[in-house]
Amino acid sequence: MTLPMQSADRLDWPDIAGRLDIEGYALLPGLLSRERAQELTARLGMGGLRREPLAAGDLGRGDLFYFEDSLPVPLQAWRRDFYRHLAPIANRWNEMLDVPYRYPAELDEFLQHCREAGQARTLSHLNRLGMADYLALHQRGEGGHVFPLQVVALLTEAGSDFEGGEFVMTEQRPRMQSRPMVLPLRQGDAAIISTAQRPVRGGKGYYRVNLKHAISRVRQGVRVGLELFFHDGP
Repeated sequence: MTLPMQSADRLDWPDIAGRLDIEGYALLPGLLSRERAQELTARLGMGGLRREPLAAGDLGRGDLFYFEDSLPVPLQAWRRDFYRHLAPIANRWNEMLDVPYRYPAELDEFLQHCREAGQARTLSHLNRLGMADYLALHQRGEGGHVFPLQVVALLTEAGSDFEGGEFVMTEQRPRMQSRPMVLPLRQGDAAIISTAQRPVRGGKGYYRVNLKHAISRVRQGVRVGLELFFHDGP
């Protein structure tokens, strides 16, 4: 299967970095064509995926489908290329927060650091939510090596394949009410989002804020999405 996707090298990375600094996410409209989104959705009927019901982890209703051995080759390349552009942003964020660790320039070296820390469980997955299903607020920040950014994408069409199922983020700042954000994704749209924490500038320098994301209840039809992580879990 070939899955040509919009090249990461063609994106406006200075603009993306600015939006990530301000909002904690950056929308990437039309990153996948309709055909590519449909091909990824069709993988739900193929082998090589491990199904985990969301209810088993008290994360809502619906199913996650983890890539068991490795990502499909096109997604591997996409992940590698995105990491190369995101690593400088992640390192700048660590510098802002006085975190000494610096992410390597290449994904393979970072994944080796994960393995050495006992993190070898694939986190990237497809998610499928049917009528009345939802994904509760959560984050994937476990382990000693957590890449602060990830990519999410919508593979089915809102208003046609399903209704409801909005992608939602919350940001918790110290001594302030949580800030809700709704990302207006359509089929083939993606977004780079903060995985768990990010820096925000305050009156006395930068401080750390906590982020979680969720998918609201699907009112009708079936919603399928992709979550692409750059670190592995413990």
